[in-house]
Amino acid sequence: MIPQSEWKWSGHAGHLCVGRWCRFHLHTQVGRVIVSTVGEYLHPRHGGGSEQAEAEYLKKHGYEEIGCGRKYETMVFMAGRPCDAPGCRCGFPTHNGREEDSAAYNDAKSANEGHMEMCLKWAAKQEYIEWSE
Repeated sequence: MIPQSEWKWSGHAGHLCVGRWCRFHLHTQVGRVIVSTVGEYLHPRHGGGSEQAEAEYLKKHGYEEIGCGRKYETMVFMAGRPCDAPGCRCGFPTHNGREEDSAAYNDAKSANEGHMEMCLKWAAKQEYIEWSE
């Protein structure tokens, strides 16, 4: 079991090509995996150039789905090399995009709880995995 005190957190969205437009993101390194949860997707074209226009859009339509039937999702990836992208260099591990596990939600409470459950699952699971480099 990898204790929570050894988990590493990042403020960036950890996956999804439109992740930069997700208002909700949790991104945690748990040992040799990355657990990423994103949601509350709103493309900038709906902002109308002002907070008022954006608020009106959200009131009428709400956030967009990020996948079929879901507004939030958690995915687990194997941790790769530390980020050294120009302009970022956050040092947080990259990943190859191949999901090891996933879950879907439609509200922030479930997404928060689901992210923590996935972190705990993979913290415990790593005792039993035979890793190959």
